[in-house]
Amino acid sequence: MSKITRRQLLIFFGSSAATTVLAPQLTQTLFGINSTSTEAVVGPLSFTPLRLPHPLPIYRELPSFMAMAPGGQGTVMAASQDTRLTSYSVVDDMVVPPEYERYVIVRWGDRVFPDPADYFGYNNDYTGFVGLGGSNDDGYLWVNHEYVSFPMSKAAPDTPSDLASFPATDRAVLGIDLSVKNRDTLGEFLYNLGGSIVRITKQANGRFGVIAGDSLNRRIHGLSGLGINSQRSDTYKDVTSWGSRQGDDNYLIGTGPAATQVFAQVNTDGLGNRIIGTAYNCSGGTSPWGTILSAEENFQGSEAFFVGVQENIKPNGGQTGYAKGTIGEEFGLVGEKYGWMVEVDPQDPSFRPRKHTWLGRFRHENVAIRAEAGRRLVVYMGDDRRGGHTWKFVSNGSVTNPADKTNSRLFEDGVLYVAQYNRNGTGRWLPLTINSQTNPVRPSKVGEAELASFGKAQRDAATRFPKRAGIAGQTEDGGSFVVDTTNEATALPGYQNKTLADFYSSQGAVLVDAFLAANLIGGTPTARPEDLEVNPTTKEVFIAYTDGAPGSDGYPDSRIFNVAKYGSAVNSNQQSGGLYKIIEDSPDGAGLTFRWQRLAQGGEAGAADGAGFANVDNLAFDPQGNVWGVTDMSTSTHNGFDVGATGEPTTIDHNKTGNVSDITGVFGNNWLFYTPTSGPNAGTVVPFAYGPNRCELTGPTFIGDTLLLAVQHPGEDCPIDDGTVLSRQIEMLDLNGALFNQARSVARGSLWPSNIENDRRRSPMPSVIGIRRVRSTPTGQFV
Repeated sequence: MSKITRRQLLIFFGSSAATTVLAPQLTQTLFGINSTSTEAVVGPLSFTPLRLPHPLPIYRELPSFMAMAPGGQGTVMAASQDTRLTSYSVVDDMVVPPEYERYVIVRWGDRVFPDPADYFGYNNDYTGFVGLGGSNDDGYLWVNHEYVSFPMSKAAPDTPSDLASFPATDRAVLGIDLSVKNRDTLGEFLYNLGGSIVRITKQANGRFGVIAGDSLNRRIHGLSGLGINSQRSDTYKDVTSWGSRQGDDNYLIGTGPAATQVFAQVNTDGLGNRIIGTAYNCSGGTSPWGTILSAEENFQGSEAFFVGVQENIKPNGGQTGYAKGTIGEEFGLVGEKYGWMVEVDPQDPSFRPRKHTWLGRFRHENVAIRAEAGRRLVVYMGDDRRGGHTWKFVSNGSVTNPADKTNSRLFEDGVLYVAQYNRNGTGRWLPLTINSQTNPVRPSKVGEAELASFGKAQRDAATRFPKRAGIAGQTEDGGSFVVDTTNEATALPGYQNKTLADFYSSQGAVLVDAFLAANLIGGTPTARPEDLEVNPTTKEVFIAYTDGAPGSDGYPDSRIFNVAKYGSAVNSNQQSGGLYKIIEDSPDGAGLTFRWQRLAQGGEAGAADGAGFANVDNLAFDPQGNVWGVTDMSTSTHNGFDVGATGEPTTIDHNKTGNVSDITGVFGNNWLFYTPTSGPNAGTVVPFAYGPNRCELTGPTFIGDTLLLAVQHPGEDCPIDDGTVLSRQIEMLDLNGALFNQARSVARGSLWPSNIENDRRRSPMPSVIGIRRVRSTPTGQFV
């Protein structure tokens, strides 16, 4: 197994206070190997780490808390050199250390708005808090709502067919029947997306609670502004309502080149620079001046994935046509107006939400802002798709006071850049401008590592480029064309040695098609960048690349990212994402060159370079500079069982090579980890919590002594828990790289949070929770 040097570790953490102990600690814990130079010393923590089903080095050093039942019931296990567990029963709860409590703040369906018809949306994701007068105890909470899924409705996209006879939660929670795919149901689906603004305040017991009915509590959803359809001249003039709801005039607007050159000139809805709704809202960010940036992610629609709009565009930036069978076609939502970064002011209802087009249209995951007085605004973003890019926006104007709300104007004028990684640890930011030269990376280059191992790359290292008549034998404009190792010799020359002006009619059109345009100019296809965060001390950019496996959208550059399990040994490295960072060469972050490093490769701790987690997603720095991360393992792999009524065991075979995504089943439910960056535990992966069955943990936000966390889709694509228990044997790696078997049991579905609240609705509900110490520390810190 490879070792990382002390010098590399010190460089990675920069000015961290941990420099005297960091190298041996990280060598032993993050990379699953033993240091030959120094013994790692693990000191006491302020809490008991959670016991997860898979081995982790920390279990050799410290006691751990094993949950036995919902509600904090469990036992503390002593530290042991043997970290193997021969059996493990998963608890359907938000399990936290015994020193902490978790409680629900707001859940799907809660009617906490002035209009009693409004309710809190589904599948919450990013959370952002804007305190009143800078308070940590009273303010407005923004929560993203990303998508809909079963058990909310039997009509939700991708619902397994064998769930048709099982109940959904629509009627129990909302009192609405959403079982039939029609306009009423599709409209309600869109209403459940977007975001919620609710006032929360800390109560006498130290917990946050919602101020129901506060005058600023409001929804901004997928059909906000639908009433302006009445001003159209096409067939959508009469599409202004769904069910019993009438569309309002709370439309959004765009800023930047696409707003003036596409929305106002070429789109077919006749509404100009007015936009109906925001939807598909994944992660985001909170600006230093108190606004929220909400990221529109999986907006792409098809007949199967019908809660979406058209992604493909023409050279002028307008959609190629409505995607058949989608909500875009149903309500007249033109695709070019979705897939943007949206700014909202929770405390100012007169601030019309806006989509900043200089930040590009792609499958936005989140945003990280660097705003320093006297310097240009720098914004980092990720495109969460297989082969998606890493992005940076730099404003032309400068920040005066980071707390000044006029800084929002800086999003309206600047340049969007895409990262190009070099194998030697350096990189460049390539400007995505109309005159940028096209120099696409050859598929045989991005697939180099897999080609060397197997002689063939998954999906032939496919890369997508804009389809244009006369190039690679194409006869029409619009959409995308795949170039791979089988046709690159004849197809790629037509895309080389041109400028983006040869493919797009305006800068706005370039920004609408940012993903394909970035492929043209040589941006590096990456391993699904799910979260980027700026280290508050060093200003380095930490990036969670969640999954290196290729897909239909693209192929991550295998020279930079691990895209497969290359070796036949059971403990060969695994492809399940990694934690990277970018170090800008310029002191203000606005320059064109950078260095990059990989801190940790996803995979079991017993695998080569395995960090002990898989599919790291959202990251957060707490006020002390420690790193927190949550995982985003696919619902269909949790605990080694597929979704659906039968919960078929998935194949977990450590002898397999290539795509081994099912191996993530060894990790159990999605979980939250803590990595100190100073003190004796610096660099250690410390398991802090795990979520209810089939959920994803999202949106970690620290407010004083409290961690806010969104629990998304508990019980997704499974029957509501009726007591059925799934059991199997799972093979996994011991810390020494040898295999052993564990008996795993887990409820087929979920009842959370009904099971901890004695809720007679007996429904799994996406919720936002608070986590705090049972007894606060004198400093009032979370940890």
